[in-house]
Amino acid sequence: MRAKRYELSDVQWDRIASLLPGKASDPGRTGSDNRLFVNGCLWVLRSGAHWHDLPERYGKWKTAHKRFTRWAKAGVWERVFEDLTRDRDNQYLMLDSTLVRAHQQAANGKGGPANQALGRSRGGLTTKIHMATDTFGRPIRFLVAAGQSHDVLAAPALIDGFSPQAVLADRAYDSSSLRQIIAGLGATAVIPSTRSRKTPIPHNATIYRCRNRIERCFNKLKHFRRFATRFDRRAAYFLAFIHLAAAMIWMR
Repeated sequence: MRAKRYELSDVQWDRIASLLPGKASDPGRTGSDNRLFVNGCLWVLRSGAHWHDLPERYGKWKTAHKRFTRWAKAGVWERVFEDLTRDRDNQYLMLDSTLVRAHQQAANGKGGPANQALGRSRGGLTTKIHMATDTFGRPIRFLVAAGQSHDVLAAPALIDGFSPQAVLADRAYDSSSLRQIIAGLGATAVIPSTRSRKTPIPHNATIYRCRNRIERCFNKLKHFRRFATRFDRRAAYFLAFIHLAAAMIWMR
């Protein structure tokens, strides 16, 4: 394995360095090498390895793990992601979800899977990742839920606050209430009707073809093994890894 296979380039580091806590200019305690720490987190994210296996060049694994969870609780990873997405394209907003298997270690903590976005579905213990992307298929918002939850339930929160010209989604999102919410945004719903709808609602098939961009985005994100499989017991830590993976998509 090459030493810098999963690490930030100089350009990528310059893009996010000022967004991270622990700088000498920040109040309170100055953190140790932020770049080395983030690179260690990226190694865990991309490799899917246990924190115990963190290479020594990144420092003590317990220190890195504790710092990662502290930043997750403080919303640091999410803020970095949100800053990167300020340059999004608002013409189209695309919605979709993917189901990821939860490793057995994700459910063996105190309290079990309750309230940690874990549920039972056909694939066993799973978590569903709901995602919204911009026109170019770049991620702009995530929600995590139990694997058996329906896609349309997360849709209102995914689109809240955005002002797209059109919202693209597959027929799993064909809901009259969601269509009303989309209309309230001043946007067009580009959603195929379900077969059970008595009177099908037409949609723009040409625009709908763009929806494959969100599917390709999920494929890119699943190259990060801690996105493709959930190892984290707490939903907040899993979501932090999701935001870190999405930040890397924006910095490519």
